[in-house]
Amino acid sequence: MAGDEPGRIKHDPDLEVPVATIAVIDYDMGNLHSACKGLAIAGATPHITDRAADLAAADALVLPGDGAFDPAMQHLRSRDLVGPIQDAIASGKPFLGICLGLQLLFDYSDEGTEAGLGLIPGHIKKFQKEPDITIPHMGWNQLTLTQPEMPLWQGIHTGDWVYFVHSYYADPTDPAVIAATTTHGQQTVTAAIAKDNIMAMQYHPEKSAPAGLTMLSNFVNLVSQAKTSQANP
Repeated sequence: MAGDEPGRIKHDPDLEVPVATIAVIDYDMGNLHSACKGLAIAGATPHITDRAADLAAADALVLPGDGAFDPAMQHLRSRDLVGPIQDAIASGKPFLGICLGLQLLFDYSDEGTEAGLGLIPGHIKKFQKEPDITIPHMGWNQLTLTQPEMPLWQGIHTGDWVYFVHSYYADPTDPAVIAATTTHGQQTVTAAIAKDNIMAMQYHPEKSAPAGLTMLSNFVNLVSQAKTSQANP
């Protein structure tokens, strides 16, 4: 965010709801405020940060983002955030990727040459051209849930509408990690993934009310429950 001092937590006090402390990772890729607003409405205390220590101290991580794969990974590496993100996920902290934040979890993208975070085997592919579709895929589309028991799907159903803006989609090596799909033209593609403590959405939940805000509330509840369990083993 312009005007903020680099390396410090940048928190909007108007959004504070003291429940779960969630680090929203700042790497200059996209509008972080909208993600924070959605999390705050869902009951979290979101903190925008680019500090490794803040990721280690937070109850959970959110990696939002818009834009291209290669610059995103370059920004994460220039801020020495790749290792801390990987370490936080390995420790079992809940992680939510949004849009580009989902794609960065994979090994690489057809869009460029940079290596991704490598946390989910597979890569990112571009939509194939069809006569009657536009690329990027932009607008509202319906979900088909493929992991019905995924924690973020409480109160969510196949057929619910969410908001997409993307030209690329994830192609996991293991289809079992796909938590939901959507269809653009004749192409059925990954809309969300889930594996252990990693959850990620290709669409923008913060722009997908009411379903998207329900998903964010489910994530915040999951984080709060994990925090309570740690405090009361």
